[in-house]
Amino acid sequence: MVYKKLFFLLLFVSSSSMIFAQNRQEVKIKTEKLSDHVYMLTGQGGNIGVSIGDDGVFMIDDQFAPLSAKIIAAIRTLSDKPIKFLVNTHWHGDHTGGNVNFHKEGATIVAHDNVRKRLKETPKRDQTMRAKEAFPVITFNDKMSVHMNGEKVAIFHIENAHTDGDALLYFANSNVLHTGDTYFKGRYPYIDLNSGGSINGYINAVKAGLLVIDEETKIIPGHGSVANKADYETFLKMLEQIKLNVEKAISANKTEEEVAKMESITKKYDDLGYGSGFINSARFRTTLYKSLRKK
Repeated sequence: MVYKKLFFLLLFVSSSSMIFAQNRQEVKIKTEKLSDHVYMLTGQGGNIGVSIGDDGVFMIDDQFAPLSAKIIAAIRTLSDKPIKFLVNTHWHGDHTGGNVNFHKEGATIVAHDNVRKRLKETPKRDQTMRAKEAFPVITFNDKMSVHMNGEKVAIFHIENAHTDGDALLYFANSNVLHTGDTYFKGRYPYIDLNSGGSINGYINAVKAGLLVIDEETKIIPGHGSVANKADYETFLKMLEQIKLNVEKAISANKTEEEVAKMESITKKYDDLGYGSGFINSARFRTTLYKSLRKK
């Protein structure tokens, strides 16, 4: 019986690995032009930002390692210049998984101090992310600027939002904002409480992003299609309203389990499809409850 169970376990793992690899093979990297030299690339994982010009290629995030060759091929349709810089908006693997590969391409990796710290602490099972070549070699704790391809790219940190190492990037001349995972367009976001994230910090991140944009800004969210200021403002209203609803439930002495089941808390936005993504409605309610109870 033990051997039979072991056989089926190995069969399941093998099949899962094959499906995982097949899914990677089927992924197509799509390119969308946002300005004269700024593009968004989508595939599987966090959205990638790319700036091209005489100075070289400037990248934001890099998805998963098995997709690197496809991502590089997509970039080569835009520019044959070297990939000079790669900025990680935070430490999660769907945004940093290709770090080693892009280091080999010659990219200098940049991120917040806490991104380097968390990548170094990644469990041993993820050897790709633990390799020293994956670690940022330039880090910052508040903000910094990169002047490349004829414009200033402002990089600024928001404390305890999606994680404790989030960076937003604004291309001043192109009027393009990359939010990393501090914005999920049209869906409930993932707030990683175990990595220092919080609902209050997340709201502050959106407010900070809104301060630097206007009605003409094109926004690259961490996940989802290109957005505008109106989309971003709607997202903020959603966060603030659901936070208020959860706070009322906490004041009424509702437990975590009760809040998870209180569909009324998120109903308005559930009806708009916000709970159809990676984070469903119950999980989002639970996350906000846990975050607000931490205060």
